[in-house]
Amino acid sequence: MTATYQPYTLNFKQASGTSRGILKTKDTWFLIIKEGQKKGIGECGMFRGLSVDDRPDYETKLQWVCDNINLGLTELLSKLEAFPSIQFGLEMAFKSLESQDGFDLFPSKFTKNEDSISINGLIWMGSEQFMKQQIQDKLEAGFRCIKMKIGAIDFQTEINLLKSIRKQFSAKDIELRVDANGAFKPSEALEKLKILSDFNLHSIEQPIKQGQVEDMAKLCQATPLPIALDEELIGVFSEEKKKALLETICPQYIILKPSLIGGFSGSNSWINLANKQNIGWWITSALESNVGLNAIAQYTYSLKSDLPQGLGTGSLFSNNFKSPLVVKNGTLQYNNVEHWEFNLETCI
Repeated sequence: MTATYQPYTLNFKQASGTSRGILKTKDTWFLIIKEGQKKGIGECGMFRGLSVDDRPDYETKLQWVCDNINLGLTELLSKLEAFPSIQFGLEMAFKSLESQDGFDLFPSKFTKNEDSISINGLIWMGSEQFMKQQIQDKLEAGFRCIKMKIGAIDFQTEINLLKSIRKQFSAKDIELRVDANGAFKPSEALEKLKILSDFNLHSIEQPIKQGQVEDMAKLCQATPLPIALDEELIGVFSEEKKKALLETICPQYIILKPSLIGGFSGSNSWINLANKQNIGWWITSALESNVGLNAIAQYTYSLKSDLPQGLGTGSLFSNNFKSPLVVKNGTLQYNNVEHWEFNLETCI
């Protein structure tokens, strides 16, 4: 068995705003393993400024993985705890190696195009007009769950946007989620959650910055609006620390981004703990290419969750790879009449 890796830069079709700033490009790395005539492809989707493994020795560690690929998946994963995106890329690559075509990682009704995954429509931050246009586009595209990024523009403007949606659509018609990406100060968060709760929102993601465990615990206890932990899960590696975090904060939901928390195995660990505490959860991609999104989508379908998932990001990039993944009527589908266009020699 041999392994190599290749960096790749994804270009946004248009700059996308978050509370962390404007995103124009997204770096990612592809891990390619070969055994005889078979190839496996995995994506290591480290997210600069957010991933715990955003560190200067990232590519050095990737090279170490390639040099030591014969240690096998289990041994390698145990040595990569501090590099969750590489763990995920490895899991993906080994699954790919075992598959028939390199991309059917979890064969199911989803990959046979006999079933779909309900997803939320993501509204990126920007001017009021820009956000209104996105909302209109998502509704016309058949979405029944919309997730709005908040915290970067004036709070009152965001409230007005939510108000305008609710004037037109009740909570029965459209499920609304908001994601603050830690934008609120602990001193103001509860008051803002009370204002937001007037709009029958499904939940708010990460109202305050991660790492303020006591403040988050108090907020989750007093909140009039379900809170979902997102960034809070990043960098929490051991089972004991995960359990302690959930028991201390007692959130209503957790959000799992496999690239940021150690792939399939890391996500399974959080899900098992959340289920024991009756904490809800859903899966979200983290701006991977269609290669990573495909793995996350197939894994997500295997979990049989009834909640809309956060998986509709593949169309954001101008140089993404053509795949069978399509977004239709507020769902993610695998149109297996379409073929992958992913040739390492020509694409990378």
